[in-house]
Amino acid sequence: MTPAQLSRIIRHVLCRALFDDLGDVRDVPVVVESPPRRGGGDYATGVAFRAAALTGRSPREIAELVCARLVEPATSRGETCGEMSREGAAHGHDVADARVVGDGFVNVTLTPRARAALVRGLVAGRPVGAPDPVAEPGVVPTDVPARDISRWAECTGESPAALAVRTERASSLFRVQYAHARSCSLLRNGRRLGVEPVAEDAEPLAPAGAGLLALLADRARVTAPGRLARHLDAVAGAFAVFQETAEPLPRGEEKPGAAHRGRLALAEATGAVLAGGLSQLGVTAPAHI
Repeated sequence: MTPAQLSRIIRHVLCRALFDDLGDVRDVPVVVESPPRRGGGDYATGVAFRAAALTGRSPREIAELVCARLVEPATSRGETCGEMSREGAAHGHDVADARVVGDGFVNVTLTPRARAALVRGLVAGRPVGAPDPVAEPGVVPTDVPARDISRWAECTGESPAALAVRTERASSLFRVQYAHARSCSLLRNGRRLGVEPVAEDAEPLAPAGAGLLALLADRARVTAPGRLARHLDAVAGAFAVFQETAEPLPRGEEKPGAAHRGRLALAEATGAVLAGGLSQLGVTAPAHI
């Protein structure tokens, strides 16, 4: 489930929960994002505060209503399939927990099934023509630095001279391209070790993995070139932290297991999202650097 899908579900739930209220909440913006230091979960929203301003109810009361309906099956609420949107009817299988945090924030935790489906969907979004992530490096370079720098600079306003310094510290473009190449390298090395990515094994997710997955899921909503470039840079940073705290491949005498397969699936999803974003910006997604 992506933030956009959850946003539509919460709007549906909100309208049902406040159906008899005087305030019209149908046009209330529902912003879903990663929990910003307010408890756990995969996603968070402060929509209850906006709805409270229209209805006269307290944000916490509205948040409690939303949480209760997010985790209840549709049948227990007396709703028929005809009364619900397709996404609204499906959410009971995707939301494992919904809790009120603070004065009215709603934090949502997805089910393992929903997380696995999200990872698979992100991998399936790799653009046609993108480098094969498990192909062995060839002799032909897979990036075009001069052209890439020019296009990235147009999007971000950064100095081409700064971007030409191809280090992670100096160049946001290099950070993003290196993260993509690193994801491809992990998949190649995983194949050599007999470790294949398995989305269903991406459980439980460590905090770094959950943060990375939320950023990957939010990519579809980011379309403006400048914002997209910054978002890809944030993904690259989150991917670096994820690798440091939860290594996708076994080391030394360590035996490969389910945890490695799940982490490798998240690395594969990262590569697919970075490839898609770079392609949209007209920049190459190198399979190796």
